[in-house]
Amino acid sequence: MSQLDTFKALLEKGNDNELVRYSIGNEYFKEKDFKQAIIHLEKAIEFKPTFSAAWKLYAKALAENHQNNEAIVAYEKGIDIAEANGDIQAVKEMRVFLKRLKKD
Repeated sequence: MSQLDTFKALLEKGNDNELVRYSIGNEYFKEKDFKQAIIHLEKAIEFKPTFSAAWKLYAKALAENHQNNEAIVAYEKGIDIAEANGDIQAVKEMRVFLKRLKKD
């Protein structure tokens, strides 16, 4: 059973929360299925709007899916949230990704 199958099984059993959705989104991202990753990461953010890591991966998935304008908005929102949370490393990483995206 793959990691993705494990997390999807949790979801099917009714364990729907930000960590399960983030984990599913992350597995889809690794498989380069960015559309599915985006769907699950959006749900993770709905469950917990202050989830910095979910914002970062969500923005990356949008960028990989060639949704650059949406990715820019997500990075900007994610940076604000990460700053409010004190997640300095996440802020730094998202600023780098955002800067690269704005260059393209």
